[in-house]
Amino acid sequence: MEFLIDYGSFLAKGVTLLVLILIAVGMISSLKKGEGQEKGKLEVTRLNDKYENMRKQMAALLEGKKAAKKSGKEEKKDKKKEEKAKAKTHERKPTTFLVDFHGDIQAKQVSRLREEISAILTIANKDDEVVVRVESGGGVIHGYGLAASQLDRVRSKGIKLTIAVDKVAASGGYMMACVADHIVAAPFAILGSIGVVAQMPNIHRLLKKHDVDVELHTAGEYKRTLTMIGENTEEGREKFVKDLQEAHELFKTFIAEHRPQVDLEKVATGEIWFGKQAIDQNLVDEIMTSDEYLLNQMVDRDIYEIRFTPKRTLSERLGKTAESASVQVMDRLMERLSETRFPS
Repeated sequence: MEFLIDYGSFLAKGVTLLVLILIAVGMISSLKKGEGQEKGKLEVTRLNDKYENMRKQMAALLEGKKAAKKSGKEEKKDKKKEEKAKAKTHERKPTTFLVDFHGDIQAKQVSRLREEISAILTIANKDDEVVVRVESGGGVIHGYGLAASQLDRVRSKGIKLTIAVDKVAASGGYMMACVADHIVAAPFAILGSIGVVAQMPNIHRLLKKHDVDVELHTAGEYKRTLTMIGENTEEGREKFVKDLQEAHELFKTFIAEHRPQVDLEKVATGEIWFGKQAIDQNLVDEIMTSDEYLLNQMVDRDIYEIRFTPKRTLSERLGKTAESASVQVMDRLMERLSETRFPS
């Protein structure tokens, strides 16, 4: 038993030292990699090429390599002719620009969306289209209000904006979606939740029970309506609810301006609808997945996926490195323990 205790103590010290060394090395490596980086990176991917490669692989499998090769040569000839004709006229195919927005409660992704929309608007014309795949259950009003305003920049330039919802665009997510000229949704995508919600715990009675006093001083009658640790008043509650109702009215007004075909009395209740139900409520225009929508456009249009990746801050890089190092150490430790055999 004494041997096991000594061995366990030695192992714990060794693991602790190893974790510290790995974290330090990882931090130094991360800092070196970060030197000279730009504020962010814009990635542009032509999806036509991706799907064409997939088609060629399937053709080679089903038709045989010789037939697929022959077909490929003929397609190359046609493509060269088409490119020469374009070069003479200095024209380009109508283009669809694809952007993904995966939103959290704080709508942090709006900083990426801003850069992606700005990049698109430097070159897009009225023959082009912007497709945004929105996936969000909503969050803070100011964050999603800004995200919706970024999308509105596309429409203000006279460029068609389509929102595709494969999973969920509810609350703030639907605030973004309603800006579009056209909304497509998968059959079981979740939409709606046109409402406003706020909640907070209050531990005033618990603190009072333990003789803990809380002082709250404000300048301005409604600087603080409800508090988590102080005693809330009926007047404060009424003001808080009034603010929620005003935010809801703003939300409804925004939807009415961008999607007048919606009956707000029916849909602005905070309820959600699946795609097939949402089309009956005029919340969406077409039942279709984003993949189907893009593939349908592939024949006549070039499709480019636009993605902006911001440079991570120092704290983010250090945190990621520390997390990665800790996981590696724990994995190695578990491997060593599984190999260890203690004497019985």
